[in-house]
Amino acid sequence: MPSDSSANRATTPSPAAPPRRAPVDPRGPRFSAAITAVLLLVVIFLSLTGASVAALVLLAAIAALFAWGAFAGVGRHPYGLLFKRFVRPRLVPPAELEDAAPPTFAQGVGLFVTVIGVALGLFGLAPAVGIAAGFAFIAAFLNSVFDYCLGCQLYLLLVRARILGRSPAAA
Repeated sequence: MPSDSSANRATTPSPAAPPRRAPVDPRGPRFSAAITAVLLLVVIFLSLTGASVAALVLLAAIAALFAWGAFAGVGRHPYGLLFKRFVRPRLVPPAELEDAAPPTFAQGVGLFVTVIGVALGLFGLAPAVGIAAGFAFIAAFLNSVFDYCLGCQLYLLLVRARILGRSPAAA
């Protein structure tokens, strides 16, 4: 009865399995990362040219977008919706879909980095805005150009270490 056992495995989550969200086209998070990278470059430019207030406001807006992606999921993020509506219909279907949990976690990492930059900027440390934007840019650039998601890799490491993805019964 291979079909029964495979069906049972598919419906019974393992104790260490993270909660699953609807799978996403892997090109969507790359599309989002490309837009984010461009916006972060603008923050870095503004920060370097002395437009500290504008850099801070734009980084705060990017942080809000990261929060949207982290809490609503990458499928409901504005860039994800743009991808679904305008870009994906023009592409061939992906070879496979990916779990939305790692890129959603990566949005949380981006949120963490940008919120630190915004908070330090609000406390008068204007260079922190550009530095935080620089760190976030590196991650967004790697994802958009090389399909290497640092936040996703961190997520996978934390799952393997059993820090993330434990069910309450396993804790």
